[in-house]
Amino acid sequence: MRAARLPLRRSVPVAAAVSLLLAAGCTAGGGVPGPADGSGSSSDGRGPAAVAPGATTATPLEPLPAQIPPNLARYYAQQLGWQSCDGEFECTTFKVPLDYADPAAGDVTLTAARLRSTGGTGRLGSLLVNPGGPGGSAVEYMEGSARSFDPGLRARYDLVGLDPRGVGRSSPVTCLSGDRMDAFTAVDITPDDQAEIDALVVADKEFAEGCRQRSGAVLGHVSTVEAARDMDVLRALLGDERLSYLGKSYGTFLGATYAGLYPARVGRMVLDGAMDPSLDAVGGNKGQAAGFETAWSAFAKDCVKREDCPLGRTEEEAGRQLTDLFKRIDARPLPTDSGRPLTESQATTGTIQAMYAEFLWSQLRSAVSDAKAGDGTALLKLSDSYYEREPDGSYPNLMFANMAVNCLDLPAAFADPAAAQAAVPDFERVAPRFGRDMAWMALGCAYWPVRPTGAPHTVRAAGSVPIVVVGTTRDPATPYAWAQSLAGQLESGRLLTYEGDGHTAYGRRSDCIDEAVNRYLLGGEAPANGTRCSK
Repeated sequence: MRAARLPLRRSVPVAAAVSLLLAAGCTAGGGVPGPADGSGSSSDGRGPAAVAPGATTATPLEPLPAQIPPNLARYYAQQLGWQSCDGEFECTTFKVPLDYADPAAGDVTLTAARLRSTGGTGRLGSLLVNPGGPGGSAVEYMEGSARSFDPGLRARYDLVGLDPRGVGRSSPVTCLSGDRMDAFTAVDITPDDQAEIDALVVADKEFAEGCRQRSGAVLGHVSTVEAARDMDVLRALLGDERLSYLGKSYGTFLGATYAGLYPARVGRMVLDGAMDPSLDAVGGNKGQAAGFETAWSAFAKDCVKREDCPLGRTEEEAGRQLTDLFKRIDARPLPTDSGRPLTESQATTGTIQAMYAEFLWSQLRSAVSDAKAGDGTALLKLSDSYYEREPDGSYPNLMFANMAVNCLDLPAAFADPAAAQAAVPDFERVAPRFGRDMAWMALGCAYWPVRPTGAPHTVRAAGSVPIVVVGTTRDPATPYAWAQSLAGQLESGRLLTYEGDGHTAYGRRSDCIDEAVNRYLLGGEAPANGTRCSK
């Protein structure tokens, strides 16, 4: 849910997500963390009705008054001036208050883009899409994937991407230069001694201070609640009575937050790769550690059956060999053709990147084979792909916005390195290969310059129309149990399950999932709760 280096709430990186969309998530407990991991489930497959075990501090998210407050009326009365942009698309900007509690404190400028509907009968308005993150650009995602959406959807909806505040083209948060980000991604996130712990703390503090110096007042106002309120302003400016929405990964948290604040304004809403808002930062990070462990197990089982598998012939042997490889890289980083040595943390990031989608598994097999032979180039490329590092060495604001939103949305997992170190055994219990990394990555918000404004909560969205929650049984970043929990919290939640691998399900390789979602978005017919699909 919140990590110092990896945007673990996000969907598959935009380029990969587009590929998946162009190409076309066992039982509830199979490979999914159980109640001891704070991720439980109920016998009906929907998850707990209120709050997952281990998240007892969660309180309900209360809806906002239905009437638009007078001091916000000017924002809801704006006129959008759409201009041609990026080829076939239209772009616009509009204003929202920096601080909804004090609209006189100034404004934030947001950017949205759309592809107009192709003109089918019975136009349904706008469909907002969000790829996750936090930090993923919805504008780029929409523009990159719009043509691969179902023709029926494109005929009846304008597809709209809104970069949330602090993200992409919407007053973006910025923190470090490219060379400092290179150094940040290379810092050891599994420290073995006090010197390495000190180096990790220095890196986290430098990141936080860079954000404070470079981002200005917006840094304290990029929470998910504020982003959800911004979506309601855009809904009104688009002329839509209700918000129709497709959110993936963190985008499910954003969509669920909107539903909790404005249940009567929810239109047809799909939340794919769902997060569980009832979890605190420790529970979220631990759940993701277990999710990546589950994904690794699926990869290893597949790998050892293949001739080109560089990790042996059994799942256990594959785990041992990966651990040994990481230890060797930790002791002596590998050379690469870029001149940047591959460190253990980057090797881990590259491996995690490949867990997001099955089509990356072959790249990981090849990269691990090269690394065992002494060449870290391919693993570094996977790591760079995760961070979306550009060929010129620059970085988009993905990681900066990711930290900024996460550190506002929840109190820090750990107050200091001693607390993180003490939690390592518990993380390793649920995730032997990735638990230690995830525990230390949860330290970053301890040094954040802005106090958190959010807390764990449940979302009922009482009175809303049916909301479809999609969960994949072996999702690495948003474990299936989270979808069960969110669907159980929502008064009108309908759980749709994909029995398979990878992060998120819609638009991948399951006709069953795609048909159920498209039928709902086009006709309002929500799938029966508990519907299960496979390839």
